[in-house]
Amino acid sequence: MSTPSPAGDSPLGKPTTYQAQYDPSLLFPIPRLYKREEIGLSEGTRLPFFGMDIWNAYEVSWLNMRGKPQVALARIMVPADSPNIIESKSFKLYLNSLNQTRLGGTDALLELLREDLSNGFGAQVQITLTLPENFGAIPVGELDGLLLDRLDIEVDEYAPNPALLHADENEAPVEETLVSHLLKSNCLVTGQPDWASVQIRYVGPQIAQEGLLKYLIGFREHNEFHEQCVERIFMDILRQCKPHKLAVYARYTRRGGLDINPWRSNFSTGKPPSNARNARQ
Repeated sequence: MSTPSPAGDSPLGKPTTYQAQYDPSLLFPIPRLYKREEIGLSEGTRLPFFGMDIWNAYEVSWLNMRGKPQVALARIMVPADSPNIIESKSFKLYLNSLNQTRLGGTDALLELLREDLSNGFGAQVQITLTLPENFGAIPVGELDGLLLDRLDIEVDEYAPNPALLHADENEAPVEETLVSHLLKSNCLVTGQPDWASVQIRYVGPQIAQEGLLKYLIGFREHNEFHEQCVERIFMDILRQCKPHKLAVYARYTRRGGLDINPWRSNFSTGKPPSNARNARQ
């Protein structure tokens, strides 16, 4: 496994030779600390949230011991306190390296994936495979909550501006769940668009919805990886609006056969967020 490096050294945006023989060195880890320092979370700082990144891989294939191709879907759950993320193109290249690899069944595949991905992320990951006979049982649904997108607003700012966020601290606390489908950011390296729906659950002073929607739309020309955007949203809302409880969950559309769905929270409901695939995924 290579030493974690800045995103600029990754295979993103570079000509690639796809190889179909197993090679875990293709995984490209990037330390979370690089971008967390930008939002005030320096090394040694206790994280004000917990959570996970839920990856769904739709292009998982290998050969059985007789050379017959097998396919599955994979869900990979990565703890938010892992030291690294893995750059998504390198993840795809790694999965493709299994395409002509003979394995003795799904247990062998799971063991391989757990070891390689845990090494890459720097923490133990949870992996679940769904085989073709169970594809029809995969849940589909939208994030619940009050839709911010109903608001008729005028927007002229397309960079995230925390000053747009404010809450009425003089009123009694409220408990709300708010949703927008207008979150768009761009890849940190290539500038390609990343599309998402985002859900914000909170308890505390009521957040001004128009300012929140403008703030979310402000990511439209912002270059950052999915996980980093969600952590920036979490920290900006936490600092500007001071909720007692806060959770931010984004469902990003897939690229390269992978979707990444970061969730950050400072309170526990006793269960992880739903991994139901939404209409755009």
